[in-house]
Amino acid sequence: MSLPPILKDRLRLPLIGAPMFIVSGPELVIAQCKAGIVGSFPSLNARPIEQLDDWLVQIKEELATYDAANPDTPSAPFAVNQIVHRSNGRLEQDVALCVKHQVPIVITSLGARPEVFDAVHSYGGVCLHDIINNRFAHKAIEKGADGLIAVAAGAGGHAGPFSPFALVQEIRDWFDGPLLLSGSIATGGAILAAQAMGADLAYAGSMFIATEEARAAPAYKDMIVQSGADDIVNSSLFTGIHGNYLAPSIRAAGLDPDNLPEASADAMNFGSGGSSDAKAWRDIWGCGQGIGAVHDVPTAADLIARLRTQYQAAKAELCG
Repeated sequence: MSLPPILKDRLRLPLIGAPMFIVSGPELVIAQCKAGIVGSFPSLNARPIEQLDDWLVQIKEELATYDAANPDTPSAPFAVNQIVHRSNGRLEQDVALCVKHQVPIVITSLGARPEVFDAVHSYGGVCLHDIINNRFAHKAIEKGADGLIAVAAGAGGHAGPFSPFALVQEIRDWFDGPLLLSGSIATGGAILAAQAMGADLAYAGSMFIATEEARAAPAYKDMIVQSGADDIVNSSLFTGIHGNYLAPSIRAAGLDPDNLPEASADAMNFGSGGSSDAKAWRDIWGCGQGIGAVHDVPTAADLIARLRTQYQAAKAELCG
């Protein structure tokens, strides 16, 4: 298993903070990178598109300033998530801005597009593609992705149906490149477990919703703290793709989380709430099953420091 230098040499914890629609912004990304993990955000969070240019300038400048003042502990690289599904009319413009700013890592979702991979490779960037099964993993690598993000059952947002054990072992049977694992990761021990299963890095988002820098409503953060795995509902209603959501937010929107109809993938959208007036993800809040480990709303730096301590303790215990 091998990682590119940008991921092997610049992380103080083997973790990427997953991009979260609406929730991830430059404040969270910068805090994550300064604390030694990859911070990321979906390009579609920057609206209008001109804001994406501003965000990329802000992130690069603030991290460069930090690095100059902290040469012994430089920041981790940042990533931008591109939704490459046909419903995203901004894709070409957003990718062009990533090329302009030479974004170190680009995460692609909902389709593998060779032209996107080629654009990022043109300046030496790294492309990671998220997948939910082994078939999609093969396609992504065949089309030019550098690495894979295995989105297993229990992950927040658009989660896959398979156990992380099954998904990682099938991919590792043929792929020895960069592999990340997503799904209910919210402790340092879980990060170590992802590596023990064969992943190079862990990939987690839900626990970062309940941080000071996240662009989530206070009620959303409080709901994360107060909820556990039993409060997560899997449904395709809100975007046309199966995803995990907080049941209390579904009830607050006037729907019954125990009796949600299915929606066709042809109805895929990223702004409306399917057959309801509630908007995903504004009113219907995405979240993974690992939130039982979340008990407060710290800064991102404090959360990452806590994870690092847990990770080191778990590693020491396993090594005797």
